[in-house]
Amino acid sequence: MSFTSFNFHSQIAAAIKTCGYPSPTPIQRQAIPPALDGRDILGLAQTGTGKTAAFVLPILQRLLDGPRKNVRALIIAPTRELAEQIHGYIGKMAVKTDLRSVVVYGGVGKQGQVKKIRQGVEIVVACPGRLLDHLGDRVINLEKIELLVLDEADHMFDKGFLPDIRRILKYLPKQRQTLIFSATMPKEIRHLAKNILNDPATVQINHTLPAPTISHRLFPVEQQRKTALLKKIMEQTETTATLVFTRTKHRAKKLAQQLQNAGYSATSLQGNLSQQKRQQALDGFKHGKFKILVATDVASRGIDVSGISHVINYDMPDTAETYTHRTGRTGRADHTGEAFTFAVRDDSRMIRIIERSLGKKMERQTIPGFNNNVSSGKDEMIERRTAKAGRPTPPATPARTNRRKRRSVPFDFDVRNLSRRSGTRGKHTSTLSGR
Repeated sequence: MSFTSFNFHSQIAAAIKTCGYPSPTPIQRQAIPPALDGRDILGLAQTGTGKTAAFVLPILQRLLDGPRKNVRALIIAPTRELAEQIHGYIGKMAVKTDLRSVVVYGGVGKQGQVKKIRQGVEIVVACPGRLLDHLGDRVINLEKIELLVLDEADHMFDKGFLPDIRRILKYLPKQRQTLIFSATMPKEIRHLAKNILNDPATVQINHTLPAPTISHRLFPVEQQRKTALLKKIMEQTETTATLVFTRTKHRAKKLAQQLQNAGYSATSLQGNLSQQKRQQALDGFKHGKFKILVATDVASRGIDVSGISHVINYDMPDTAETYTHRTGRTGRADHTGEAFTFAVRDDSRMIRIIERSLGKKMERQTIPGFNNNVSSGKDEMIERRTAKAGRPTPPATPARTNRRKRRSVPFDFDVRNLSRRSGTRGKHTSTLSGR
């Protein structure tokens, strides 16, 4: 199947050909025909499946007929990066038409956006907060909207945007075509879809499964050794571009700085950055200035960078869906990719959940010196001192026996060679080997 089977207008078909796109992806094959027929759509697809084209191309096809300089299509996205990505894609596909779009989000001045809106546009790509600001200022009129798209609806729920979405809906005409795309379907999104979609076509593309082109490895490690392990992996692994995920923005900033200090071309993408610095980080990563981008889940939405060879979960994701989102940044367009996940002992439950989602075990891999049998800080200090003096390392001082019966803690790795170390009173540490 090729894009010619959709019978797009020659101006749109020419842009598709110029960009050299191959055959449509599964989400495009299933979503574009009903979208062109004017049906509402509920699309379930993971990141990197080509869903942007699945709604942008039908929008352009519809808007080619009709008045100009009226806002006729509204696309709402949860992050500035995703909004910019959609806006940029519209620019490429509409280059041979006279259709225009504007991107609207906070963190930058309003005046530039107001000027473009007043010059006349047919498509608005917006984040909810700034869109409501413009609506309150009566800068944008949405009474002539023909198409509404909610992209990454689950993430809008995560960011608390659903009340804003409901406020925005009050500005729109009831007679319109609505398309909702989401990677997951929590009950709140199902409820929203039920209320605003009219007899939708449901399109579902393995939305809980990462791409089959991705290999998955698990590295057991102590929390305090994660940064050292990351550096060791970067030394031993041939990579092109690497995306590293942390749980907090503070950790993302700190880790990127540590990598820079170690001589790596690294930067961070996290919520404390200004929009200008966020764009500089993203552009630098996209164009190869930075080989490593350390990001949080919130900041990473909208990253559309080809050629990412590795995704590294420095911190374990909170859900299997988040794991799919993260790892979906590699292994795109039938290219192979690798996903590495650092696991501490408390991560055993989430490991099982992710593996059930994958339908298989992740490959366990250990690097000498980086497993859950690492010495305590005191032992390491003794080893360094004795090595420097040329003396053999003294044996670890055995911990006192705890008379209480201990309750065993399950862990999802093989646990062997249980031993006690100095400074681990009443606790076990273990050497972990992969299954």
